Amino acid sequence: MTTTDENASSRELDPNLLRRMFELMLRARRLDESMVTWQRQGLIPAYPPSRGQEAAQVGSAMALDRERDFVFPSYRETGVAVAWGVDLVGYLSTHQALWHGGLWDSAAERFAPLQAVVGGSVLHAVGWAHGRRLDGADAVSIVYFGDGASSQGDVHEAMNFAGIFGAPTIFFVQNNRWALSVPLDREVAGGSVAARAAGYGIPGVQIDGDDPIAVYLATRDAIARARADGTPTVIEAMTYRRGPHATSDDPGRYRTLEDERTAGPDPIERFRDVLNGRGVDAAWFDELERAVAAELDGLRDTLERPQTVAGTDMFDHVFIEPTPQVTAQRASWRKESEHV
Repeated sequence: MTTTDENASSRELDPNLLRRMFELMLRARRLDESMVTWQRQGLIPAYPPSRGQEAAQVGSAMALDRERDFVFPSYRETGVAVAWGVDLVGYLSTHQALWHGGLWDSAAERFAPLQAVVGGSVLHAVGWAHGRRLDGADAVSIVYFGDGASSQGDVHEAMNFAGIFGAPTIFFVQNNRWALSVPLDREVAGGSVAARAAGYGIPGVQIDGDDPIAVYLATRDAIARARADGTPTVIEAMTYRRGPHATSDDPGRYRTLEDERTAGPDPIERFRDVLNGRGVDAAWFDELERAVAAELDGLRDTLERPQTVAGTDMFDHVFIEPTPQVTAQRASWRKESEHV
């Protein structure tokens, strides 16, 4: 497993980049905590927490090129969205049940809609990357999914296609040790998703997913390979889901609080210690906390006044030329909802 201590090049990283990395991790953590609170308060109907996965998400996203590359998330990538700079009101519209996938321009933002189909975005990422390579671009796609999703047939097909045709895709597996309530040893034969990469003739690396520097460096290396000749890579970031699968889930039914306490150091506190060791003082952290709190106060105020979305949009954007079935469904919906 790749860690920071094993890679001397980590010492060469710009201190400002490391501060920015921590800032984004903290913003992701505080947003995640707020979303759980807001769900309990009735502001949003449901939310899948990502507490504990900030290092994996932020570290990987920061290695990408915002102008060339494309991100394909699943439904638990709050940290990636924060690091990528996606409009958070648009991002959270899905969790507010306002829109399917998010209210932002996916093509312009280079950040695909949220994907609730387990493993579904993996095929999309490979198709996009293959198309860009055929166009002669040196662009890379990255797709995020969990250890549970790695058991889906779509993931096998996507990795096999990428291996055969050289689609420049990074398969970023966040192994948080739980596929909802099923533990890792009961859903991944052999215990490693990265080991499967050899069967597709592509590189696979297992890294410490709670170390953002190790994640950043591994992702940077994978991007370099992909740009050079289209080589895809499987990155398995070993982390831990420190909370429920979703706000409707009760993790106490399948694990104990002691399991969470013994999962290892919290990635936020762990990275804070790293920065302390590099001379970052307490005042910087305190000011950052205040700035993040103010940002979240403003975000909550905005979410309390949700955007109005035309209900007919859910039919109008399915096909370029609507089928008779969709046209009939649209008319039926308008009759029942708008009394037209």
